[in-house]
Amino acid sequence: MLQTRAAGRVVLRDGMRFNGVKVFSATMFADRGLLGDKVTAWIAENPQNVLTEIHVTQSSDASFHCIAISVFYRNDAKQPS
Repeated sequence: MLQTRAAGRVVLRDGMRFNGVKVFSATMFADRGLLGDKVTAWIAENPQNVLTEIHVTQSSDASFHCIAISVFYRNDAKQPS
């Protein structure tokens, strides 16, 4: 596992390509506090996804602070036609 704290990035499976991304974001204080629980619940509800990377991003302006957690994953399940 490769971790770069400055960039807010954790590589779980180096060299594995992803084919899906799920982005969780929040601007309100209470929602930001629950963001990790939402990510954890989504991961538990989608065991078919193999996580490859996780990025945490913060952005701010004069009024708002936003946290985004981007989960990159690989899902090789065949989609219905």
